[in-house]
Amino acid sequence: MTANIPPHGGTLINRIARGHEREELARKAATLPRVPLSAREIADLEMIATGALSPLTGFMGEDDYNQVVDTMHLTSGLAWSLPVTLAVSDDRAAALAVGQEVALEGANGLLMAVMEITDRFRRDKRKEAVEVYRTDSEGHPGVAKIYEQGDWLIGGPVTLFARPPHDDFLEFRLDPEETRSLFRDKGWRRVVGFQTRNPIHRAHEYIQKCALEVTDGLLVHPLVGETKSDDIPAHVRMECYQVLLGGYYPKDRTALAVFPAAMRYAGPREAIFHALVRKNYGCTHFIVGRDHAGVGDYYGTFDAQYIFDEFEPGELGITPLFFDHSFWCKACEGMASYKTCPHDGENHVILSGTKVRAMLREGTEPPHEFTRHEVAQVLIRHMITKG
Repeated sequence: MTANIPPHGGTLINRIARGHEREELARKAATLPRVPLSAREIADLEMIATGALSPLTGFMGEDDYNQVVDTMHLTSGLAWSLPVTLAVSDDRAAALAVGQEVALEGANGLLMAVMEITDRFRRDKRKEAVEVYRTDSEGHPGVAKIYEQGDWLIGGPVTLFARPPHDDFLEFRLDPEETRSLFRDKGWRRVVGFQTRNPIHRAHEYIQKCALEVTDGLLVHPLVGETKSDDIPAHVRMECYQVLLGGYYPKDRTALAVFPAAMRYAGPREAIFHALVRKNYGCTHFIVGRDHAGVGDYYGTFDAQYIFDEFEPGELGITPLFFDHSFWCKACEGMASYKTCPHDGENHVILSGTKVRAMLREGTEPPHEFTRHEVAQVLIRHMITKG
């Protein structure tokens, strides 16, 4: 049996109560003050509990928060690039105290977890925005989300007794323990993870298959948590992934599972976060393409690759695979990138997102050199239905 890569920090965290403990926590939670969670915080809570955010055992306290914002490290010295926090309003913060236990409340009043408050502190939202997102502009969706939240943060360990209810992608909702088991069963020692919040077009397919040449298996791990309103909905993207993997990828060397996180659009810092989390899921390698986790023009094309150089060799514990912009070259008669193709732009089949969306709304398939027919048909049906 092959061994998995160690999780970040060496231990795969499990904060899920079971059996008698679960029943006791559920009863206790009903008597505790309630703290409502946003969609992002619900996703973070579930990932903390399953170990996806190892070594975190709860929402960040003040020291870890400040260290992450300032240095991209936890107080333990471990690399960590994004704050994982629980925000509360001024009024709620005033009613809470360090040492107190609270019940964490999800959608429709569902009590999900008990949290012991170890920290209660006010944050500098502008500083967090500038350090983490490299801008304080409210036009940035990640920054706008910070400004919408309360000014106070509470931190402390959590114990989950009721997972958020899901009615979609059930067969693909694999926890880190399950993906690790899957990789062991398949005999994969080198596993490359691919993060996506978009349909997979030929350029993505090309870099995935390049990565498969140097690894044993590929985990396509699309994000299905909260995204921008104009992003392609998760159920449409999942249909695209399934038809593509079913027809053009080796079944014994690929796996599809969903990543429950909300999208931060934090560009370079989120690329590091995505890599570390995929390490917890059992990946040894991680694909970083151009403008990873970017939005608008807030980040340079390859900033998400350059940031990996800010860490010591081996510090992250997962191997990034960097790829340039890929496209079909008519002269090469195949997929290529700026690293491999000597021909000028007139030979490259490159379409803007705006152009592709316009074609799909009209029921026109983009060129097959840009996207597979099956993927285009799924997207056309979505665009026509959407109107």
